[in-house]
Amino acid sequence: MAGFAIASIVVSLLLPARYSAEVTLLPPQQNSSLASLPAGLANLSGVAAMAGSSLGLKNPNDTFVAMLKSRTVEDGMVQHFRLMDEYHARYASDARKKFEKYASVDGSRKDGLIHIVVEDHDPKRAAELANGYVEQFRGLSSHLAITEAAHRRAFFEQQLEQAKNNLANAEEAMKVTEQKTGLIELNSQARALIESAAALRAQIAAKEVQIRALSTFATSENAQLKQAQEELAALQAQMAQLGGSADGTDGGLLVPKGKVPGSSLEYVRKLRDVKYYETIFDILARQFEMAKLDEAKEGPLVQVVDSAVPPDKRSFPQRSLIVISATLAGLLIGILFAFFSALYQHTQLDPVLSSKMRRIRELLWLRKLAT
Repeated sequence: MAGFAIASIVVSLLLPARYSAEVTLLPPQQNSSLASLPAGLANLSGVAAMAGSSLGLKNPNDTFVAMLKSRTVEDGMVQHFRLMDEYHARYASDARKKFEKYASVDGSRKDGLIHIVVEDHDPKRAAELANGYVEQFRGLSSHLAITEAAHRRAFFEQQLEQAKNNLANAEEAMKVTEQKTGLIELNSQARALIESAAALRAQIAAKEVQIRALSTFATSENAQLKQAQEELAALQAQMAQLGGSADGTDGGLLVPKGKVPGSSLEYVRKLRDVKYYETIFDILARQFEMAKLDEAKEGPLVQVVDSAVPPDKRSFPQRSLIVISATLAGLLIGILFAFFSALYQHTQLDPVLSSKMRRIRELLWLRKLAT
């Protein structure tokens, strides 16, 4: 037992010391601002909510933990801190695997925070590696839309740009028509009917986009999808009462016949398109501004709760634990050795037991020869 204790002390003193530095992060919390959207803008809320609801993650931190463990972040650490030289690695992939042994990322604790622990032989360098891990992650996430608001902002930004181009094209087409046919003055009733029909077409288009988005992750029995389909049917019924179709390909005026002279049909169609794209652009612009405000309220992508500081004591080796474990192991081995030694001596002193043991050895030897 004393030998084991002495040997464990020597081994623990020879093992290189390592220090662990930890940084704690608070990931952004998903907001629920979609629930408070005005009723007039609810046509596109399902599309905006799709980004968060379709992820299906059991733990929201899983996304950020996976990003922290991504090859891009780890390669950034290898290059920035020259880990290939530190770990004497020939290839970057080898240095990355070596780094993974000394770094751990955990986002499954009950506190809901993300804990990054990095080990190194130098306590100051361990803290630098842990804090550098966060900076590399921020570099990756700066150009990615991760949060719900960021998803919505990116989605509406793309759709808004497309709607802006469509509106510009429609306005240009109307300008050409005015130059060709001359400026036509419609009465207030006809203009109101055209504007109402264009707004109705825009609502139908938005509802169809929402249904397509819901269909990507919801089954046909989904309550939200069913409700959206019922709302679309109601809007299409209103459009049918005006004598037109949602896409405007039927050539209908979307106003009762007789309200507009036959020579003004082309002008009315161009005016209808302009009002339609104006409504779409207005819906998307307001949604885009709301998404930007939500994204701004979320603050930084990740917030550092506790920065890593140079640890004041080593994390490996735990010399007291090694000495105690080795001493207990030596004690157990000594007890077992004493027990079997006493049993062997007792067997040798008893002629009957000695004969049986000799017979067993002979049988085992003969079986070994036979095989």
